[in-house]
Order: sequence, then C-alpha cells, then structure tokens
Amino acid sequence: MSELKLNGKLVNIFTVQSGTSKSGIDWKSQNFLVEVDGKFPKQVCFTLFGDKIDLLKDIKTGSEVEVYFNLESRQYKEAFFHNVNAWRIDVVGQSNGSSSSSVKMPLSPETTDDLPF
Repeated sequence: MSELKLNGKLVNIFTVQSGTSKSGIDWKSQNFLVEVDGKFPKQVCFTLFGDKIDLLKDIKTGSEVEVYFNLESRQYKEAFFHNVNAWRIDVVGQSNGSSSSSVKMPLSPETTDDLPF
C-alpha cells in the first residue's frame, strides 16, 4: 500500500483510553480529530496506539498538521469496522520540511452532489 497522508487543522485531542487485552497485555490509545478544508469541510478521527501517543505531546489544537496513517478494516459477523491508525504527525510550517497545507490523498472521489456530508 502506498504512503497515506493528509493535511488539515488539529481540532481536538481526546483523552487517553487504556485497558488490558484478553491475553493480559496492557494497551493504551488516543484519538484526535483533524479537519480538512474544502467546500464542505471534512473531519477525520485518527487513532494513536502505545508509545505513538507521545507524538501529540507538543502539538496544540488549531495547529496545521500533516498526518501519516494506515487504514485497517476487520469484519465482525456481517459488519466491517475501520481504523485510521496514525504513525507520524508533522506540524506544517515548522523546520521538519513540511510546508504544504493541501490534502495529499482525497478522502473520497469528487462527487457532483451538494450534500454537506
């Protein structure tokens, strides 16, 4: 799979979730929300797992960010559940080399309807 990345504004950082798996392994995750500009702005919720949570420690809401992520789907009975797992976050405009604020991968193909969702 090719590298997936998306640029937008960090809108919200949610609280850390934690627990213990069935096999007795401790886990933690944190979700964060990024809004992508456009005629009808879209919001994408990303998840960080384990030590990757530290990627958000120096980033404030309102910052323009570039998020690198993987998509994952799993089936339970006849339904599919999807995860958008982030593995790198860069603040746009800082000295990390990121300077673009455009969407690198469209969320969906262009449509002709004017529905806001």
